[in-house]
Amino acid sequence: MPFPNGYLARSPRPRPEAAGGSPPDPAAGTGRAHEARRALLEKIGAFILRHDLAATGTNLAAICGALSGSHPQLAEALVRREASGEPIDQRWLDTLVRLDPDGHSRSAGLETLSDKLEHALLRFAQTARAAHCETSDHRGAIGVQIEALAGPDGLAQVLDLSRAMLARIEQVETAMARSEAEIERLRTSLAKARSEADVDHLTRLPNRRAFERRLVSATLDAQTNGEPLSLAFCDVDHFKAINDRHGHAAGDRVLCALAASFAEAAGDGCFVARHGGEEFVLLFHGLAKQAARDRLDAIRRAQAARVLMNRDTGQPFGRITFSAGVAEVTEDPDIRSALARADAALYRAKQQGRNRVELG
Repeated sequence: MPFPNGYLARSPRPRPEAAGGSPPDPAAGTGRAHEARRALLEKIGAFILRHDLAATGTNLAAICGALSGSHPQLAEALVRREASGEPIDQRWLDTLVRLDPDGHSRSAGLETLSDKLEHALLRFAQTARAAHCETSDHRGAIGVQIEALAGPDGLAQVLDLSRAMLARIEQVETAMARSEAEIERLRTSLAKARSEADVDHLTRLPNRRAFERRLVSATLDAQTNGEPLSLAFCDVDHFKAINDRHGHAAGDRVLCALAASFAEAAGDGCFVARHGGEEFVLLFHGLAKQAARDRLDAIRRAQAARVLMNRDTGQPFGRITFSAGVAEVTEDPDIRSALARADAALYRAKQQGRNRVELG
């Protein structure tokens, strides 16, 4: 299918000298490069405004990759999304591109560590196999020499062979100890990287990746034990206005304050994660949807009664409220059904005036 709106870079024009023309003017080339950069920046800005996206580093890297053609898979996904008429919003963009604050793929880092650990384990196995083979060879050689002990040089040969075997065993043990230390170091690094990949770097809550894994395991446990399980999507009301009025740094502090409120008020039986942007997700273990709604509504009322201050200006943010949609996961064998119902309930809460919790 065609790729409109400049999502993929066009093929470069043929060089003039290749067609028998005169060499290019360096100044003209610099001017064209400058114009190309300016045009790309204008496209990125227009894209952000058209889809009402935040100008974050992650968003800018993803959008630049698509519009410049350096990330063709992302460009194609954006084109298909736009052609289908579905919104290109923050939630969808977060699911499509998951980058860390430095712009590198978190999964790529984990894959690198996993590859290193696999390589270290392979080397360890090779060393162990070599040690086993050499030990077997020495054992056989010693057996032959024992049979020949009746000869005048038999004992001396066995002693020499034993000394060589002990020296080689010491070398193998040293190599295996190094391999074990390397494997342990890599395992520790991999565990740390996996843990970091599951944490939202702003709020320090579990992130969407961690939530999706927890949702699967919690659903299986609930179905096995015959217990209810409910989930809720919560979205901060008028968050864009907060960013516009007070700045993104202040908006980030609001998200951190809400994250702390959710984590503290939800209790031990609730898993709280940042789902992306200004949206949080809560997983209520052992609660049917009405009970989960009641607990979440109590959190909503407490939050609406608070007045948060902008510490930079000393001015209040005003009431910071959220809207939410709750669905019971165990009502339907298909997990995706609960996600869709909670999402639809959230949008219904937004449409009905915000600062409310709806059941899905």
